[in-house]
Amino acid sequence: MKVENKASQQTPDSNDKKSSCNKSFPSLATCWGILILIMVLRIYISTVSEKQITNLTAETQMLRKKNEELETEKKNLTEQIQQMMTSWNDFNVSRAQWSIDAYCPKDKNNRRCNVCQAGWLPFQSGCYGINDAGRPEQKTWEGAREDCIGKISDLAVVNNETEKSYISDKSWNIQGIKGYWIGLRVEGGNWKWVDGRNLTNSTWIPGSPTDGQCAISVQNQGFKSVNCSEKNAWICKKKALTL
Repeated sequence: MKVENKASQQTPDSNDKKSSCNKSFPSLATCWGILILIMVLRIYISTVSEKQITNLTAETQMLRKKNEELETEKKNLTEQIQQMMTSWNDFNVSRAQWSIDAYCPKDKNNRRCNVCQAGWLPFQSGCYGINDAGRPEQKTWEGAREDCIGKISDLAVVNNETEKSYISDKSWNIQGIKGYWIGLRVEGGNWKWVDGRNLTNSTWIPGSPTDGQCAISVQNQGFKSVNCSEKNAWICKKKALTL
């Protein structure tokens, strides 16, 4: 009698099912791995995004604050410009009024205009201020020029022989005055006027030009070269008013 071993015998269907199960297990693990990877990526992306948003928010706040500071600065500058314009307009009005009063003084409610203001001498197209200061009030060449500029003028520039003679005649020979500064000094080895022009007539001042030397006008003697640091009287010049 032949006994069959049931345990050792399996039908084809059971083998196929077992094979199918073994094949499905790696597929499920792969799916879980992909899901976990996706979750990790989502967490990473979310973290990075939140950090970027935080940084952008901080930058936005900083830019907003900077913009507010610029707006405040703009407002302050606008106010300063307006104040400067107001001051400038007031200055121009005051200067215009000063010019009217200086050149056209009132006389019994009437104005009579002159080509030069009071205290200035007219000659050709200029007005001359002869500052015959005594020794304590005398100035260096630079100091004299600053005084002239403060009077809306400059040290006298001489254009021709006629004007040179006029300047020399007005360089009064007063006790304590050796001469009067004019707007001529040596620059770069050349005699140069304060208006930037070179001295064209070398016979007006004898000798070679030396840096540190300036010109004075002496009555009946013409122009002389002296050290700019000396103290002398001075002559200012401004343009005469055209009537």
